[in-house]
Amino acid sequence: MGNLATGNKRSVVIVGAGPGGLSAAMLLAQRGFRVQVFEKQDVVGGRNAEVRLGDYRFDLGPTFLMMKFLLDELFAEGGRRSSDYLQFRKLDPVYALSFADKTMLVRSDPGAMKHEIERHFPGEGGNLDRFLTRESERFEKLYPCLQKPYGTLASLLSPTLLATVPYIAAGRSLYDVLGDYFRSEELRLAFTFQSKYLGMSPWDCPGLFTMIPYTEHAHGVYHVMGGLSRIPQALAEVSREEGAEIHTSAPVARVLLDGRRATGVKLASGEKIYCDEVILNADFGHAMTTLFEPNRLGRYRPEKLRERKFSCSTFMMYLGLDRTYDAEHHTIIFARDYKKNIEAITQGSQNLDEISVYIRNSCRTDPSGAPSGHSALYILVPVSNNRSGIDWQEQKQEMRERIFRVLRERTPFGDVEPHVQREMIVTPQDWEDRHSVFLGATFNMAHSWDQMLYMRPHNKFEMFENCYLVGGGTHPGSGLPTIFESARISANLICQKYAVAHPMARPLEVALA
Repeated sequence: MGNLATGNKRSVVIVGAGPGGLSAAMLLAQRGFRVQVFEKQDVVGGRNAEVRLGDYRFDLGPTFLMMKFLLDELFAEGGRRSSDYLQFRKLDPVYALSFADKTMLVRSDPGAMKHEIERHFPGEGGNLDRFLTRESERFEKLYPCLQKPYGTLASLLSPTLLATVPYIAAGRSLYDVLGDYFRSEELRLAFTFQSKYLGMSPWDCPGLFTMIPYTEHAHGVYHVMGGLSRIPQALAEVSREEGAEIHTSAPVARVLLDGRRATGVKLASGEKIYCDEVILNADFGHAMTTLFEPNRLGRYRPEKLRERKFSCSTFMMYLGLDRTYDAEHHTIIFARDYKKNIEAITQGSQNLDEISVYIRNSCRTDPSGAPSGHSALYILVPVSNNRSGIDWQEQKQEMRERIFRVLRERTPFGDVEPHVQREMIVTPQDWEDRHSVFLGATFNMAHSWDQMLYMRPHNKFEMFENCYLVGGGTHPGSGLPTIFESARISANLICQKYAVAHPMARPLEVALA
């Protein structure tokens, strides 16, 4: 792209080296800005980082990639190919879904998926065609809305957004919308459990988020060889090639302000770094409660922030095992009473008898995660965030035993406990204390109608000049693809401010070409 019109490099400081911060760093460094990234942990990635337990390797957070074409676009904007830095493997089956009395494979190929639906839910297979046809129309209308900022009330009247009105399923939940296609409750769950990627219940999640199961089936789900933590590592590699400085083990203590204008950051070491623009890639709630004086934050001051809706949390287990398993790459075990389980999570109940469990058996696809003949299992259980008041020091062992029991009774893994060589547990309290996640809400602020678009914290942060947001706490929301897009939106806004040429986000039909 070329340097700034003035010929002088403007400087940008990015707080946090998560996927959003590093995507912004890569784009801005390619466009001629001087970029410095400061990350408190000793590795890049944030919640997308790598975890090592001896010879076993895990992803801390995200474990599969949707909308790969969006990541490809980010690399292409700088004249690079994602495939030169990352090796992708399209998954088929995508995952196994285990209900109380059956296990259905979710297939990437529509023909195979129709056959699988018909096998388990006779008479329903043909409805997949209707789902894919109608939801493709919704996705095509909604996708452009993910590419634009909503920093003014007038933006809510944009032609792009107004064109979506017939497609947003106003007043209907994700579960309601899937009732238009499938009669069976279990089959509806197979196309609505994805609301957990937003930390929400299918019965509460806005119906427009059918775009998530749709894009899984229409555009595929990918594994990144070496783990999804390779994505931020690749973004950091390109950023450094373009001249960005990335500092790990360098926590930021405060954003420096001159009135309402951000002027830089103060590191925990006491050093002050001044710049033209500040980008926050820290967890939004954590940033509001630690990086600013509370009296400067207006509606985002800590006591007001706690009144907002936040996602659920997750109880995590990372297990290094001395044997391999034939189970699918991804397995999801639904609680026998899934709705009761979701209601308990939403209400912050300590009654955790009913749990749903997600397991990634990555070594089936990617042996690099463990020594030969061994496995690295990643296990996630959705639970309440820390508003629940649950004492996880007390509950941790009980939850661990409950997970092992579910694996014994309902999965091909059987009794894994005797095979554990390495183990790490992350509770909601750990997410808050060790990983700086506000309330332990791992999917950030909830994606309710009153917390989207203009009502979500803006990409160009409305509280301060020269301050921008990237990550799940701003528009378009949580999840890797939308986090990448938030980085592109904020990077483009900074470029527009300084009249720096930059590519426009490509229309969907071009992105998919």
